[in-house]
Amino acid sequence: MIYLDNAATSFPKPEAVYKAMDRFAREDLANPGRAGHKMALAAERALDDCRHRLNQLFKGSSPERFVFTLNCTDALNMAFKGLLNEGDHVITTDLEHNSVSRPLRIMELAGKISLSRIHANSHGFIDPQQIKDAIGPKTRLVALTHASNVLGTVQPIAEVGGICRQSDIIFLVDGAQTAGVVPIDIHSQKIDLLACPGHKCLFGPTGTGFLYTGERVNLRCWREGGTGGDSSTETQPKEMPYHLEGGTPNVLGIAGLAAGIAWVEHEGISNLHQKESKLVAKLRNSLKEIPGVTIFGSDDLTRTVSTVSFKSDALAAPEIGSILDEAFNIAVRPGLHCSPYIHKSINTFPDGAVRISPGAFNTESDIDQIISALKEILSI
Repeated sequence: MIYLDNAATSFPKPEAVYKAMDRFAREDLANPGRAGHKMALAAERALDDCRHRLNQLFKGSSPERFVFTLNCTDALNMAFKGLLNEGDHVITTDLEHNSVSRPLRIMELAGKISLSRIHANSHGFIDPQQIKDAIGPKTRLVALTHASNVLGTVQPIAEVGGICRQSDIIFLVDGAQTAGVVPIDIHSQKIDLLACPGHKCLFGPTGTGFLYTGERVNLRCWREGGTGGDSSTETQPKEMPYHLEGGTPNVLGIAGLAAGIAWVEHEGISNLHQKESKLVAKLRNSLKEIPGVTIFGSDDLTRTVSTVSFKSDALAAPEIGSILDEAFNIAVRPGLHCSPYIHKSINTFPDGAVRISPGAFNTESDIDQIISALKEILSI
C-alpha cells in the first residue's frame, strides 16, 4: 500500500512509537494516580512527561494546562460547550472541519449563540480584517483552523490572535493539520484555546489528543468522574488538568504520543515541513500536466501543509479514489472530508474532491506512482 492519507491519520508511525507502546503495555500499564505502587506511579510519570513535552513544543504557560482528550473533536467540544453562554456571538470560517462547524451550528440552531462564518478567498486564505469587521458587542469567541484539511492553506493565526486580544475575545485554534509540522507558539500568537489530535503530525496513536486552556479561560466541566488524586470533594476538583480530565485517561496512547513528540523534536518541525513541501511541489506540478484536472489551494508552499485536493472532468472523486485503492493499492481520501462549507465554496459539493496528503515517510517514488496511475485512469 502506498499511503497518501496522512491528513486523516499519519501512517506509519516512527518505530520509536511502536516500541514505546509495547514496552509500556508490558511493564507500566496501570491506572495513573490511583494507587501508590510503582506501576501506578510510572503511569502518572508518563502523563507528566507528555504534558511537559507539549508545553515545550507549543510554548504554553504550564504543563498542567494541557488536558488530554480522546481526539481533536473531543477537545473542541470541550472548549465550545465549556465556554459559551446564552447570547454569545461566535466568529468562524467556511474552512472549518465539522468538528468545529457542527457543535457551533447545533448551538446556533438551538438559539443559544449567534454565528458569523467568514469566507476564504479564491486561494483559500482568510483576511484578518474580515475577522475584525465581524466583531460585535456580544462576540465571545473566534474559532479558526490553522490549516484547511481540504486546501492545505495555513491561516494567519498570529494576526487574528492579536485582533482577538485587543478586543478581549477568546481565540481558539484548531491545530489538527499543523501541530507537529508548522510552528505553533501559544504565547506569541495569543492563543487562548488550542485543540489538537495526537494521531496526525505528532505521530501518536488514534484515541489521543489535547486541549490547551490559557489563563483567560475557565471552562465548565465536560465530564465529571474520578481523578485519582482527589476523591473527597463532592464535585469535580478545580485544579487543572483534573478539572477537565474525569475518568481513566488513555495512558497507553499517551505514552505513544510522548514518543511521537520526541521523534518530531528530534527530526525538527522545519525539516519535516520542508521534506513534505518538496513532495507537494512535485505533486502539484505533475497534476497540472493531466488534462481536465483542477487543483485547489495555493502554490505558495510557504503557506501550506502537505494536502492537495483536485477534481477531474473525466471521473467523479469517489470513483477515482476507489480505482486507486483497488487497482493500484494507493490510499487517498475522496469526498467532502468532513468540511462541506469549503467544498460548496469551491464548487465541489456534493461529490467532493480527491485529497492526496503525503507524510514524513513518503518518497518521490510514491508521487511518481500516483501520478502514473492518475494519468492512466483519467486518460479513459
